[in-house]
Amino acid sequence: MNALLFNSTLVIYAVVTAIYLLYLLKPKESLGKVGLWLTLAGFVVHCGFTVNRYLEAGHTPITNLHESLSFFSLAIVGIFILFERRYKISILGSFMMPLALLVMAISASFSSVIPPLNPALKSKWLAVHTIMAFLGYAAFAISFGVSIMYLIQSHFLKTRRLGPMFQKLPALDLLDDISYRCLTFGFPLLTFAIISGAIWAETAWGTYWSWDPKETWSLITWFIYAALLHGRLTTGWRGRKAAMLSIFGFVIMLFTFLGVNLLLPGLHSYK
Repeated sequence: MNALLFNSTLVIYAVVTAIYLLYLLKPKESLGKVGLWLTLAGFVVHCGFTVNRYLEAGHTPITNLHESLSFFSLAIVGIFILFERRYKISILGSFMMPLALLVMAISASFSSVIPPLNPALKSKWLAVHTIMAFLGYAAFAISFGVSIMYLIQSHFLKTRRLGPMFQKLPALDLLDDISYRCLTFGFPLLTFAIISGAIWAETAWGTYWSWDPKETWSLITWFIYAALLHGRLTTGWRGRKAAMLSIFGFVIMLFTFLGVNLLLPGLHSYK
């Protein structure tokens, strides 16, 4: 059942991605609606996979790369649906669903076997810490996609290339506002994830903070988004500069999530 639900999700996301990319070429309202409905269907199937995995494993299914990447993709799609419905921007799917599909495809490349749970992970904090972290990551992913859209639209305006693509993309002010909303949504979640992780570390390893590579890079990620949020709130830091820092923050976040876990030895290593 797990394999069927996972593969079904992958296929649906692939179809949705094709529809949204076609929407870039032919921005018909019908394509946007079909894309959204299929996204909702894929999200439901993906939730079914996650719940079934939970029932089979007996714990929150975010303990290896296959599960973590799958849940990250699920979170991206869920947050995308919320923002798409809030702002009615179908073209956002043209940037976010390919990312969700890519994350799922990478997830499929890792073993789906459910391994024995590490004793340190047998804690009520597993669900709290990981879910909060991935919801925050997903919000930053949306901010990343919107920032890419902002830079593209800004380039069109600067070069006065006001062609079909320019007409499809939202106004700069709206894109900037969405990016800010993602930041105010994701930053508290990341903060809570770090705090809950420190509490969990104390119960599991006897110390709140050990400067493990994952902890260090999580703190670096936090400072980047804190600087971005502080700049926007105190000095009105907006526009291209904010978009560039949002993209940079997402790249660092990806390294914190994947690079650190795969490349640097530590308590959070997937090796």
